[in-house]
Amino acid sequence: MSTGPTTSASTPGRARTTPAQRVAAEPGDDGSDPDGASLPLTGFTIGITAARRSEEFGALLNRRGADVLSAPTIMIVPLADDSALAEVTEEIIADPPDLMVATTGIGFRGWVEAAEGWGNAEGLLAALGRSRLIARGPKAKGAIRAAGLTEEWSPDSESSSEVLDKLLDEGVDGLRVAVQLHGATTEWEPLPDFCDVLRAAGAEVLPVPVYRWQVHPDVARIDKLIAAVIRSDLDAITFTSAPAVAALFTRAKELGKMAALTHAMRTSVPAFCVGSVTAGPLEAQQVPTIYPHRYRLGALARLITEELPRRSHRLRVHGHDTAIRGQSVMVDGNLLELSATSMTLLKTLAVTPGRVVSRTDLLAGLPGDSSDTHAVEVAVARLRAALGDSKMIQTVVKRGYRLAVDLEYDGEDE
Repeated sequence: MSTGPTTSASTPGRARTTPAQRVAAEPGDDGSDPDGASLPLTGFTIGITAARRSEEFGALLNRRGADVLSAPTIMIVPLADDSALAEVTEEIIADPPDLMVATTGIGFRGWVEAAEGWGNAEGLLAALGRSRLIARGPKAKGAIRAAGLTEEWSPDSESSSEVLDKLLDEGVDGLRVAVQLHGATTEWEPLPDFCDVLRAAGAEVLPVPVYRWQVHPDVARIDKLIAAVIRSDLDAITFTSAPAVAALFTRAKELGKMAALTHAMRTSVPAFCVGSVTAGPLEAQQVPTIYPHRYRLGALARLITEELPRRSHRLRVHGHDTAIRGQSVMVDGNLLELSATSMTLLKTLAVTPGRVVSRTDLLAGLPGDSSDTHAVEVAVARLRAALGDSKMIQTVVKRGYRLAVDLEYDGEDE
């Protein structure tokens, strides 16, 4: 599937390190593949949308050989400055709810810390101690316990749907239910529906706007990430929160590129998520998702390490093992850095491996607006030189060019 010094994962653009530097920087790293290759993600470029812990996640991928394109899509509104949260906190202290649903650990902890800054943390915890506490998952449960409180129940799945099922089964008619929101109300997020369903079942819902977010102000980086997905310059894109998905979709819609973005993620750039909750907004748009059983960054990095090499676009071209990736190509195990023009040309030839592509069609895909097919001949010559074997690109007289794929090759014979 089409899928210098070390730079951090949060640096704009692609973070590049040489294999030798990666190994030296992280001795004893356990990111090797089962066949013994020390850098199984060499040549792959992976998009990261995370804001929090993006450098840590990028480092996990770097140590396995990947390049990363990092573009945080959300920015968290500081809780201490959030007047809406302060107001609802006072309301809960004055009149504790029957039920409190905590959805995220970071949000619950941040809420308590903000209350400490306002001088009413003791009152908040006392009020919540008189409520029945439901935690959406282990992180929220841990935050509740760290605050000296005890949850009544928490699902193993970390699913808001399972929480909702339990509340509806028990009945919420006439109850006052506080729900910790964990983002902004957008068309892409599931929690507004969660609140609406509770209201429809007869509950009085008190939204608690903890951990509110907005689209990250550095939209240029987000735009670059969206463009890279649409061009299939990435081999994968990763998400560690549902708000990160919502923010990406919000920006794509503003640009008029929502259809192109979702099409690319359905066909050529797989979406890897930290868990099922994060995957929800993607799956609602019919974007297939991949996520580990254990909802942790390390598990996500291991899953990517296992999956991407298996999904890569691999061919035998004129006797050479060739793997075409987002912005690079591996030939006989060697990573070749092609120019953007050469990479575009190679991808066009590989859309249907072995098919003859006319000079006119190849010209249409090249940068610029030249109408001279001689530009194609120059580009093909440069691509041949970069690949190291001119016979990998075959000229078909009066018709065009084709990738010299060995059609009789069966990859299982390796």
